[in-house]
This record gives sequence, C-alpha cells and structure tokens, in this order.
Amino acid sequence: MFTALSERLTAALKRLTGRGVLSEQDVTEALREIRRHLLEADVSFEVTTGFVERVRERAIGALAVKTVSPGQQVVKLVHDEITALLGGTRRSLDFASVGPTVILLVGLQGSGKTSTAAKLARRLKLEQKAPGLVAADLSRPAAREQLEQLGTQVGVPVLPRERGAGSGTVLELVQQAVREAEKARCRTVIVDTAGRLQIDAELMDELKALRAATSPREVLLVVDGMTGQDAVRIARGFQEGVGLTGAILTKLDGDARGGAALSIHGVTGVPIKYIGVGEKPEALEPFNPAQVAGRILGQGDIVALVEKAAATMDAEATQRLERKARSKQGMDLADFLVALKQMQAMGPIKQVLGLLPGVNAQALKAVNADDRRLKHVEAIVLSMTPGERADPSVLTGSRRLRIAKGAGRTVQEVNRLLEQFQQMRKLLKRT
Repeated sequence: MFTALSERLTAALKRLTGRGVLSEQDVTEALREIRRHLLEADVSFEVTTGFVERVRERAIGALAVKTVSPGQQVVKLVHDEITALLGGTRRSLDFASVGPTVILLVGLQGSGKTSTAAKLARRLKLEQKAPGLVAADLSRPAAREQLEQLGTQVGVPVLPRERGAGSGTVLELVQQAVREAEKARCRTVIVDTAGRLQIDAELMDELKALRAATSPREVLLVVDGMTGQDAVRIARGFQEGVGLTGAILTKLDGDARGGAALSIHGVTGVPIKYIGVGEKPEALEPFNPAQVAGRILGQGDIVALVEKAAATMDAEATQRLERKARSKQGMDLADFLVALKQMQAMGPIKQVLGLLPGVNAQALKAVNADDRRLKHVEAIVLSMTPGERADPSVLTGSRRLRIAKGAGRTVQEVNRLLEQFQQMRKLLKRT
C-alpha cells in the first residue's frame, strides 16, 4: 500500500532526522520535496497545498524547542498532518438500535462493489451483526448469481431468497429484501446497488429513491484506489448527488499511488471506513488514519499486525505447536505444515512484513519473499506419507525423488526444505 509514496516521503524525512540542527531553509526544502511527491502520487492540489502550509507553520515554531531532536519533531508533525488528512480518527459504522441496519454500497461499474459487499458481509458476520445481502443491480447480467456465489463463500444469504420476489423494480426488490430481513432477524442489510460507467442522472435518481425508501444508516462509496484524482471527482459527484456517510477504497494491495486515499476526506469530508487489500473474502480492513499514516512513513503498524494474527490464527493450534516445539520430541513436518498454513492465512508475506516498524518500502523491495514458494513447500510436505512427516530421517534418495515428482518440484528443493526444517528444529530447542 502506497509503496512509492512511502519510499519517497521516508527518504525526504530521513535527511532531516540525520541532522542535529535544522534551519527554516532545511524545512522549506524538505517540504518542497514532499509537496512534489504528494502531487506525483495524485493527491489533490488544494489538499497538498493546505497540508504543506500547515506543516511549515507548525515546523518553524517547533524549531525553537530544543528538548527534542528538530528532525524528529518535523517527522511527528508530518505524521499528525497525514493522519488529519486521512480523517483523524477511525470511524466505525453506525448501526440502528431497532430493526435491520440498511447499508447502501454505491459506485461506478468496475469499482469492486459486489466483491466488497461480500467482504463486508463476512466481517459483519464475525462481529455478530447477522448480515443479509441484496443484489439491487437489475441491469447487469448475472449480477445476482455472482453475489449468490460470493454469499455462499462467506456464509451469508442473498435476499429476497425467492428468485423473482419483488422483481418489478429495484425499489420493490430492496423493500421486499428488508421485510424478509426483519422476519429473519437480520441485523444488517447490505445493498449492492447498480453502477454505471459514469455518473448520470438516471443512476442518481435511482439511488435517491432507494435512500428515501429505505432510510439507510450508511451510504458507502466503493471506489477503486488506483484511480487517483478520478476517485476525488467520483466522490464529489456521489456526495452532491445522493449524500455519503463514508467510503471504501478497493485494490490498495497493489502499488497504488495513494492520491485517492489522501484526497477523498480532505476534499469531501467523507471518512474512509474500510480498505480492500486483496481478492480474498477476508481482505477488507477497517481504516485507521493514524495507523495508515505510520505505514506511509515506514513506521509500521503493530496494532494491525496483532489484529490480523488474532483474526486468522487458531489460538489452540498455536499453543499446541509451541508445546510440541519445546518438547523433547520437537516439531515434525506435520506440525510445520500447520504453522505454514497459519502464516498463509495472514496474507501475502510482504504485506505482513510491511506492518513491522522499521520495514519501509525500500527494505521490502530487497526481501525475496515469493508467496508461491510457500505453496511449493506445502506441496512437498503433502507428498510425504504420515510416517515420513513424523520422522524425516527415513527419507532416502529414492523417497525424496518420489516426493519431488509428486509435488512437481525438484529433488534439490526437497533437500533444501529438509535442511531448513532441521535448522529450525535446532533453533527452537535452544530457545
């Protein structure tokens, strides 16, 4: 997330923290560089100008304070202003006290609304919010079928359950779905509305009618984080046309320039509530401005790392592995496979490493972390018999050749894995 921007801002600030004394000229030059990097990242011109002026004003005053390194003070000011730019504090969803909470997801075609609806449903299900999904896009072929497939993956029903119910108009369909949700005691109803290639009067009229009829507590704009300044224009259009309560940025797992995230709140005042960081159902994270500001400045995000581990790792399995690793017998390859799967559940390796403090974008580039290698290791271990996993010492040359063929890998890779496994066992026994 924000890889290029993070690398450039970190480099610009590092030149300040490396000096014992800073002058106004030093700060001005650094801010000029930061301004250029923000504009290159597609951050709105007005947002960038306001950001730089606020940091300059506060930084010049901070130079007089001698108790803290001036460079560190400037870094703190930049962090605080980026946090403010992103919305300041984390904003949670607003839930109704009585009846199902209706959440409208709006946006243009191709922004990822349908997959985001399923991801949000999965998250709300884990939070005991009993969600239901509604396919309110009657113009796109197979829109309901797609949402039903995604709903099956996350274990959330698509309403109305009976095909054709309330199918006269979009409004009738959604009203029928909400009535069915009340009977089924669903606490939330996520409506995947229709999109267009561009904002038009027909789309806005449909959304206004839906909003008036369903009284949603949330109207969330789903916008592609890779679209840069277009995302700000789209957010403005939907804010003026239908009124928004928040935004969800998708596709931030790639090398998005970051301009959309840094501009949407500053231009519209709409808080970003979630970000999509992958294609899997679990790849939707609550948006925390302070934590994301830390990631941008290469300061890591330990809170997000702990939350990710808590949400994906099996606590009982982890404790069993720890006891086994510290026992006289030690871990075997079956235990190693369990540990590997737990690590895979946390997401791509580089994404997880990026949450660690001190691991900036430049450091991540130097890491040779290919997630496919984990799959290769898994294939090798699964090609072994239970007895071979329990006691790798029985693996003769012929057995290793059989395992390599079964996994579709080379014998050298099998040998390398076994060597690394033995080294890990020795290391765990020492700790």
